[in-house]
Amino acid sequence: MKVAVATLLFAAGASAHTIFREVAVNGVWQGDGNGLRLPSYNGPIENVLSESVVCNGSPNPITSRSPNKISVRAGDQISLRWVHAPGSVIDASHKGPIMVYMSKVSNALTDTPNSGWFKIYEDGLGSDGKWAVDKLIAANGVVTVTIPSCIAPGDYLFRGELIALHAAGNYPGAQLYMECAQFSVTSSGSSTFSGVSFPGAYSGSDPGIRYNLYSGQRTYTIPGPRPISCSGGNPQPTTTTQPPRTTTTTQPPRTTTTTPFTTRTSVAPAPTTTTRTTTQNNGGSGAPLYGQCGGRNWAGATTCAQGTCKFSNEWYSQCLP
Repeated sequence: MKVAVATLLFAAGASAHTIFREVAVNGVWQGDGNGLRLPSYNGPIENVLSESVVCNGSPNPITSRSPNKISVRAGDQISLRWVHAPGSVIDASHKGPIMVYMSKVSNALTDTPNSGWFKIYEDGLGSDGKWAVDKLIAANGVVTVTIPSCIAPGDYLFRGELIALHAAGNYPGAQLYMECAQFSVTSSGSSTFSGVSFPGAYSGSDPGIRYNLYSGQRTYTIPGPRPISCSGGNPQPTTTTQPPRTTTTTQPPRTTTTTPFTTRTSVAPAPTTTTRTTTQNNGGSGAPLYGQCGGRNWAGATTCAQGTCKFSNEWYSQCLP
């Protein structure tokens, strides 16, 4: 089954897509797909109101559902591995945040809750201008988090999520990549958390979902609730900021503005809502489905082997169905 699932995921050849598909407990990897629910395809979810934002799903149906729960203890270090294809994590253009949620369930093998999701980890835009995805790529697809020491024992779903913002200037456009792992947690703690609902935790107008990566903004508000704290308190929204720059521009509410953090020397204007298309026959030459097919300084294919080349912004066009 593992070989078949891997073949389905990677044979499609989708450019830059990724999938959370393996867990380590205190540095010990549990096996590819073990304890996870994996879809047939490593593509994103763009509709934040879809039921598929829980653990993935249509248009990427869950076809590999592990019969195992992963045994962990409160306080354990859990590593998540994201993979696009062997030797590849995700395209470097797909910058964005990474988050991890948990939800207590009666049976991790069968339950798929919409509510009760509490966040235990988030990382967005660092003061050095690096995104969580940049750090993930540098770490060969691995990010490590801690199971809260105070949570009550029992079964939990463990939801790892990456959001790619390269086409998020308009909604839908942000690409959400998430999968769920099935955990059985032993703990001496007793804390439970009400959490948020999926769908419901995000909206298409959230500044962390609709975000122009190229407009010169140097702050980013991570969507959803803040991570829970075993010491109590009411965490405030996380807005991460790059170092001060020498010039500033006006940005939308809830952000601080300045020149871009990238190596470009000019600020890209906010994109207009336009769409350019080039329809290709399936099986022809050109970029693969969901691959990049245009953008400033783009030197690759500008036609699509499958789908239509759709303009997202000055820097990015993508082959979409």
